[in-house]
Amino acid sequence: MPSESTDNFYSSGPSHLTYVNWDNEYHRKSVASSLVNGVYVLENDRQKQRKGSDSLACKWWEFFHFKLLDTLIDDVDSSIFGAIYEFKPQPSMYNDTLHKSPRYVIAFRGTTIKPESFLRDMELDLTILRHGLHLTSRAKIATEAVRKTVLDRVGGNGSKIWLAGHSLGSSIALHAGKIMAKSDIESFLFNPPFPSAPINQIIKSKKLKQGIRFGGSVVKLGVGFITLDSDKRRSSNDSFSALSGWIPNLFVNPSDYICSEYVAYFEHRSKMKKYGAGWIEKRATQISVGCEFMRAVGMESEPLHLIPSANLTVNLTRQKNRIKAHGIDQWWKPNLQLKSEKHKYKY
Repeated sequence: MPSESTDNFYSSGPSHLTYVNWDNEYHRKSVASSLVNGVYVLENDRQKQRKGSDSLACKWWEFFHFKLLDTLIDDVDSSIFGAIYEFKPQPSMYNDTLHKSPRYVIAFRGTTIKPESFLRDMELDLTILRHGLHLTSRAKIATEAVRKTVLDRVGGNGSKIWLAGHSLGSSIALHAGKIMAKSDIESFLFNPPFPSAPINQIIKSKKLKQGIRFGGSVVKLGVGFITLDSDKRRSSNDSFSALSGWIPNLFVNPSDYICSEYVAYFEHRSKMKKYGAGWIEKRATQISVGCEFMRAVGMESEPLHLIPSANLTVNLTRQKNRIKAHGIDQWWKPNLQLKSEKHKYKY
């Protein structure tokens, strides 16, 4: 799940905003995606040994008056995969929307194609496919950083903390967000991986796609009954329902195979309810066949990508290619053709 990047792109800095209206969705999205990009550039600076005035990363947070508090380091390859920022507004910036700004932002990059971190990143990408990202040291380091920030810096009230991530970093942020969901953390997840076949891209027939998805829901329901006893089914349902009040912001591109299935994931719920089969999907939406298979062969797994609720924003703007459709830079560009919808799970 590599992210396209060049030094020229990094050196340009975030010139897409001249000021921030914290009540404006485009502005909030732009700030969050820029801070994620700052983590990419931090790692690029590290590998190219750019320090001090030669560093390119600081432009991406200082422009918005953030301060870099800490970096999160992978214990396997020593790469920088995350950053903790603190918002330090100047007195001249105070306005009616400032109360909606975050106090801290914890951001995670995705996969890079840089030589010193590529293999480790790809290893973690594969754990997403095996539903085992939550077992990795990077996910544990990230979750502990989020937990400590919430507890030590804001006394357990996460409403002034943002989580942000792109691609692999979105999966890490999603995992941490689920664990800390009761803390009311706001999350911005850009191109979050959905480990499933991209049916919308592979199959063009609308009726065939609907039939496959309906059949898939029935299969998931059956798998759930086979692999889980009544107590485990009840516990799983309770855990999923308990997350329904946490509504992360998901940003996906339908041309991006990695995240596009999130569109169908939420749309299918509405269609099943319309067909009078909402009770099937209510349970099926919690089940990953791949995850249950991994458990059946004795491997610990968790369907991190499955979530009850979300604010889903889809970028319908035509992209040059699928690499662009997966890029972080699309999310701070102005004049995008976006479709946003809130999906709230009801149990």
